[in-house]
Amino acid sequence: MTLVVQKFGGTSVANLDRIRHVAGRVARHVRAGERVCVVVSAMAGTTNRLVEWVTGIEPVHYDRAEYDTVVASGEQVTVGLLAIALQRLGVPARSFLGWQAGIRTDGAHGKARIVEIDPAPLRACLEAGVVPVVAGFQGLGPDGRVTTLGRGGSDTSAVAVAAALGADRCDIFTDVDGVYTSDPRVVPKARKLERITYEEMLEMASLGAKVLQTRSVALAMRYRVRLQVLSSFEDVPGTLVVDEDEIMESQIVSGVTYSRDEAKVSVLRVEDRPGIAAALFGPLADAHINVDMIVQSVSRDGRHANITFTVSRADLPRTVEILERIRGEVGFERVAADPDVVKVSVVGVGMRSHAGVAHRMFRTLAERGINIQAISTSEIKISVLIAEEYAELALRALHAAYGLDRA
Repeated sequence: MTLVVQKFGGTSVANLDRIRHVAGRVARHVRAGERVCVVVSAMAGTTNRLVEWVTGIEPVHYDRAEYDTVVASGEQVTVGLLAIALQRLGVPARSFLGWQAGIRTDGAHGKARIVEIDPAPLRACLEAGVVPVVAGFQGLGPDGRVTTLGRGGSDTSAVAVAAALGADRCDIFTDVDGVYTSDPRVVPKARKLERITYEEMLEMASLGAKVLQTRSVALAMRYRVRLQVLSSFEDVPGTLVVDEDEIMESQIVSGVTYSRDEAKVSVLRVEDRPGIAAALFGPLADAHINVDMIVQSVSRDGRHANITFTVSRADLPRTVEILERIRGEVGFERVAADPDVVKVSVVGVGMRSHAGVAHRMFRTLAERGINIQAISTSEIKISVLIAEEYAELALRALHAAYGLDRA
């Protein structure tokens, strides 16, 4: 019998009617002869409300273990309700909290990572003909305390459970019906992809695509778990995320994505000498601020340089504060910050074997008068930083330039 892990996000279980709808979908798979293990998130908006309660008591210096105890309670409600809904349809089911499902994590409360899963409790349930309904987003830390995996953690839970059970597939049900070549709200001619590689999906998720959480894709890639992105609300084919070997011939570019969560920081007239980059970026790393695109340009006198990089918008105030604090020690003229930028990226495994991809991107933007402020690349992606006002124009132009528009 085929074994499938099905994950339903917050919008899919947002109210009782939607929970009943999910139960009906799961029941159809069971009656079709599949063994099904379900992973669910909290009902839409629940986690936000629970976080607000914690910060309402203590805005900053709260106990992270107690934070996890509170915010993990949302999934407890959902698994119980869905199990009851399945039982009402005549499908044997029982709920599992993360610790009951054998999900063990490290002790980083609020952003824990899964260390191992003991599949025995879930396997015993499946072998008895019962559908396990597992709480996503949570596990048990080394100190015996409940932990949570961070936002989007239910996707990671589902993939990890699928890997531990050796499932044939992991279906991620969400409010979209698959992975598109770009955001269809911005690019009306965007197409749904039948298949996409793990590497492409990982790049797209990290570059702004919200369909799948980055950690879940990385985990699926590591354990070769076949993922499928489907709509909770429409019975239409979704998108398979698979190994590159399962795709006959890859597109040169599979998608064009963007991220508005970017801010540009320029450190002006810093002395051009060995160790200066370490002196600038070390304090940022100590503050757990992730730096992305980096560009260095040397001034005409050959003794000074300007260093430009990007951070998330949320980290911009702290970044500027830290740089101003070390200005006298490092020695530079001033810091310039610009939150009004966007990162636009083209992604495709076909780039490995085709020349001219970057040239087409740069030419397309130049023809529309869009200035590139920074560039970063990997083997299968090219990202550029541009002014935010040109985001939609750039996305549509690049989508057409790489032949991704609907026929």
